[in-house]
This record gives sequence, structure tokens and C-alpha cells, in this order.
Amino acid sequence: MQPLAEPITALIEAFSALPGIGPKTASRLTYFLLRSDDSISINLAHALEELKANTLFCTVCHNIADRNPCSVCDDTQRDHGTVCVVEEPLDVQAIERTREYHGVYHVLHGAISPVEGIGPEDLKIAELLQRIQQSLSDTSHPARPEESITPITEILLATNPNLEGEATAMYVARLVKPLDIRVTRLARGLPVGGDLEYADEVTLSRALAGRSEM
Repeated sequence: MQPLAEPITALIEAFSALPGIGPKTASRLTYFLLRSDDSISINLAHALEELKANTLFCTVCHNIADRNPCSVCDDTQRDHGTVCVVEEPLDVQAIERTREYHGVYHVLHGAISPVEGIGPEDLKIAELLQRIQQSLSDTSHPARPEESITPITEILLATNPNLEGEATAMYVARLVKPLDIRVTRLARGLPVGGDLEYADEVTLSRALAGRSEM
């Protein structure tokens, strides 16, 4: 069997390292790029360079953004007293598509999963607590009223409705409740065991509207 050219093998291996892409799919993608117009490969390479060079994590909500703070955290028209806690950046996009939520977000970057060795210390939970405490203790700047921080009054837990998501929601709720903050959870219109990012807009809208106390 004739060995593949090294650049082809390297690209197949690179594609195979991506989640959800096996060797066959990686090979198909590689040969598609090989046979396609050069502009497609060039545009892909440029997009990947831009992705790493021009994106960052918002220091307030920890969502992926192109500026800091991100456009949501910097929007004075949104309700900064309500913080929606999600697992991943894609969950923010799913909720934004509903156009029903007008608060801000906090991205945990995962969920508690002992099986995978992911504990609370691996998530942005400590940052969430710090964010809440800062909003409660530093609500005004007499000399700079434009920099006043809106006190957080509600934490909406929008982790995925599966075992890991529920465990994460319960853990966060247990830490937040002593701070005298309202803690709510998305309504059970979401399918148990599913991922938030795959939910349709109508289901998410109903879940937002029907959120309940934890």
C-alpha cells in the first residue's frame, strides 16, 4: 500500500483530533480541500488564524468574545441584576436566539462530572461567587456614578438537564442561596438528558418563561 503524502496525513490527523470527527470524516474533509478551489483552503486557514488571534474570554462573564468586556456585559440596556449561568458559550447563543432573555450571563465552561475528573474547582464557580459578592458590596461610586455596579438579585441556572447539569445546578444553588439571592432554574420544558445548545427556540422560550425557584 502506497503511503500518503505527509501533508495529507498531517491534515487528516488534525481533523481527527476535533470532537465528533472520526478518521473517515477527516479523510473526506482532507480530500475535499485537496480537490477544491485554493480559495476555500486559504479562507479556512485565515479564519483559523483570526480565531486564535482575535478572540478572548470576557473577564466578567467568561464568554468567548472579540473585546473585553463582551458586548453583552457592556450593554447598559440589559438587566445586569439577573445572571444566567450556563455550561458553555454555545448555550449563550441558544438562549439569545429566543429573544426572551434580557439579562446577562456567566459561563462555567463545563459541568461537575466525577467520572471525567471535573470538580467545582475546574469550573468558573469561584468567579461567579466573587462576581455576586462584588456586586453586593460595591454598588456605588459617589465620585464616578457611571461606574456603579448593579447588585445581582437573581441567578438563573441554565445548565443542561442531565445528570451532570443537575449536579452542577444544585451545587451552585447551595453556594448562592446563603447570599440572599433569588435562585431559579429553567422550567422542565427541556428534555431530560439533552443539551441546551440543541434545544429549539420555542422550547427554550417556554423554559425561560416558566423558570422556578431552586
